[in-house]
Amino acid sequence: MKKFAALFFKYFFLLLFLLCVWQYKLVLYGINQLKGQLTLIYNTQPVNEVLNDPALDPATREKLLLTEKIRKFAMDSLGLKNSKNYTTYYNQHDQPIMWVVTGALPYELKAKEWWFPLLGNVSYKGFFVEEKAIKEEQLVKSEGYETDIYSPSAWSTLGFFTDPIFSNMLKRSPGRLAELIIHELTHATIYLKSSVDFNENLATFIGEKGAEQFLLSQFGEHSEELKKYRGFLTDDILYSEYMMLNSKRLDSLYKTFTTDMTVREKATLKYRMIASFMTGIRKLPLSYPDRYVFDFKKSRLPNNTEFMSFLRYRKDQNIFNDVFQKKYNSNLRYFIEDIVKKSENNEPLPF
Repeated sequence: MKKFAALFFKYFFLLLFLLCVWQYKLVLYGINQLKGQLTLIYNTQPVNEVLNDPALDPATREKLLLTEKIRKFAMDSLGLKNSKNYTTYYNQHDQPIMWVVTGALPYELKAKEWWFPLLGNVSYKGFFVEEKAIKEEQLVKSEGYETDIYSPSAWSTLGFFTDPIFSNMLKRSPGRLAELIIHELTHATIYLKSSVDFNENLATFIGEKGAEQFLLSQFGEHSEELKKYRGFLTDDILYSEYMMLNSKRLDSLYKTFTTDMTVREKATLKYRMIASFMTGIRKLPLSYPDRYVFDFKKSRLPNNTEFMSFLRYRKDQNIFNDVFQKKYNSNLRYFIEDIVKKSENNEPLPF
C-alpha cells in the first residue's frame, strides 16, 4: 500500500510539473490572480465590525445595512445560493481594483477569447495590476484585435472565495446597488462553462427583475427609490436596444467588405457609420440624456469591443422576458429554481 501511495504521488507531481511547463503562462497568470484575490481578502473586514465602528459615516452605515437586506432578500425571497458573499467589506479608497481586457476583430463582431480551467472559453481577462493589463492589451492588439480596458464595479469568484462589498459599490442608488449584488449572486448560483453571453444575459435579467422586486418590498410601489430605478432602467434598456440595433447594422456593413478593399476604405466607412450612431443618441427619448449623449471632443468613438459588450449583457433579454412571463407566470423565484435544477441535471434550458 505504501509503495502504491509513493508511486501515485511520484506520478502526480510529475504530471503537475509537466502541466506547469506546458501551460507555464497560464499557471503564472493563475498564481498572480490568486495572489491578488488573497491580498484583497486579507484586507477585508467583517461588515459587523465595520458597523460597530463609531467613526463610520452615516451614509456608509446606511448602505451597508441596505446591502445586508438585499443579500437576505436575494437568498430568502429569490432562492439564490446561500453563501457568505457580501458579509465582508473592502475599502478601495476610490481606486480601481481590477482591470479587464477585452478584444474584438476590427471588421467582424467576433470576440477575442481566453481559455481557463473550469470556466472554459471567456471573452475577457482580468488583472489586479494595471501594468499587466496594459501589457496584455498590447499583446491582443499585436494579434490584430481592437481592444478595451475597463475596471468592473464587482465580480463573482463563483464560490471559490467570499466576495466582499467594495466601498465604491455603496455610491450607487439603492436600485442599482440591489441590481449589482443580485447580478453577482446569480453568477455564484448559475454558471455554465464556455457560455459567457448566456451567463451575463441571465445575470442581467435576474439582477434587474430582482432589484425591482426588492425595492417594491422594501420601499413600496410609490416610493422615490423605485421610481428612480425604473427611470434609470427605462433609459438603460432604450439605449442598449439602440446600440444592439446598430451593432446589427455594423455587422451588415462588415459583410459588404471585399478582399480588394483597402484598410483605409474599410476604416472610413466604419468610422462614418459609428459616428452616425453616436450622433443619433441625441434623438432618443431619454429621461436622463446627460448619462448617454456622446461628446465627440472628449471621447473616442467606441470600437467593436464596446458594441459587443451590449450583446454580451443584453442580447437575450427579450427571450428571457418572454419565457419568464409565459412559462413561469412572472414568478422570479420559480424561474431561478427551475433553471438551477435544469442546469445541475444537464437538462435543456427553456430558452
